[in-house]
Amino acid sequence: MDDSTNAQDIRQARVWLWAARPKTLGAAVAPVLVGTGMAVEAGVWHLPSAALALVGAILIQVGVNYHNDYADFVQGADTQDRVGPLRVTQAGLVAPETMRRATILVFGLAVLAGFYLIVRGGWPILVVGLASIGAAVWYTAGRYSLAALGLADLFVFVFFGPVAVGGTYYVQALSLPVDVLLAGAGPGLLSIGILLVNNVRDLAEDREAGKRTLVVRFGRRFGGVAYGGCLVAALLLAGGLAVGMGGTPHPWAALPLALLPLTIRPIRTMVGTRAPKKLNPLLGATGRILMLWALLFVVGWNL
Repeated sequence: MDDSTNAQDIRQARVWLWAARPKTLGAAVAPVLVGTGMAVEAGVWHLPSAALALVGAILIQVGVNYHNDYADFVQGADTQDRVGPLRVTQAGLVAPETMRRATILVFGLAVLAGFYLIVRGGWPILVVGLASIGAAVWYTAGRYSLAALGLADLFVFVFFGPVAVGGTYYVQALSLPVDVLLAGAGPGLLSIGILLVNNVRDLAEDREAGKRTLVVRFGRRFGGVAYGGCLVAALLLAGGLAVGMGGTPHPWAALPLALLPLTIRPIRTMVGTRAPKKLNPLLGATGRILMLWALLFVVGWNL
């Protein structure tokens, strides 16, 4: 194999990495960390289940991103005027049919990763897995997609929050305490924050393409306020769980409150800027807050 072939393979790998949108993968990893951390504290940690839950969550998120890359281009939401991060189908780096097949492959791998979890956890895990993949496809599936109907925020909260955290805990413990579902609201709220960054930035493009997101329906100001509200609410939730909301108090679970200074600049940027491209860095910033929330919460929960 010559150097030119190696260079081409490297470039192609980068293209698929771009399409996977690594900055959004924290939304898949964080709830698994929270669910697993709470299982450790309860003495019900199960390594194979935790590992497969993590693999499945990442694969589903990558599948979501691949499908969005494909569907938004086919439906005309992604154009040459796009201001968001690179979409490889719109940029001509991957053919639409190739991206469609890659999406099917990744979701298929997620199903394979879930077989053991279904055997262990039974029909609830089967339902959660199928619903997660179904919601992922429905997110940008044409005129009546979740994004077009303005329901994406709700589904992101549910599936990247209580469902992901609760499902991760359940496949290990085979039970589901209330405080686990409440803790899932933290990653869910911060995942909505990531979605809102995209939707505020893409307001003009979404309006033109007929995507009736909540930001399109209620305006940019609503998007900024909702973003700040989600970040602050996630921090306050940790404080509530620390004092025993939903179960036994875990005082150190309030550690995510220490992230408040890190939220000030992103919130000010979201509320104050009118230049869509200036919002792109908020994707990484919000993703970091999400991961730090999960890590601090897990550490505090186990102290």
